[in-house]
Amino acid sequence: MENIGIFSWIILGLIAGALGKFIMPGKDGGGLIKTILLGIIGAVLGGIIGTRLLGIGTVTSAFDLKSIGIATAGSVLVLIIYRVVKKAT
Repeated sequence: MENIGIFSWIILGLIAGALGKFIMPGKDGGGLIKTILLGIIGAVLGGIIGTRLLGIGTVTSAFDLKSIGIATAGSVLVLIIYRVVKKAT
C-alpha cells in the first residue's frame, strides 16, 4: 500500500506541476522531471499550508478538485520561489 501512496503523490505532483506550468508559462528548463519534482514539492507545500495553516481541507487519499487546487496553488508558489532564486543567482 505504501507504493500506491507514493505513486499517488507523483501523479498529483505531475498534475499540479503541469497546471502550475500552464498558469505560469516560461522557459525554466529541466523538462518533465523538474516539472514533476516542483509539482510534488508544491503539492506537499500546498497541502501543509492549506490544511494546517489555513484549515481549508484535510489530506485524503482521493483525488478531488480541492486537493488538485491546493496542490496547484502550492506548485505555482514553488515555481515563483524557484524563478526568484534562479534569477538572483
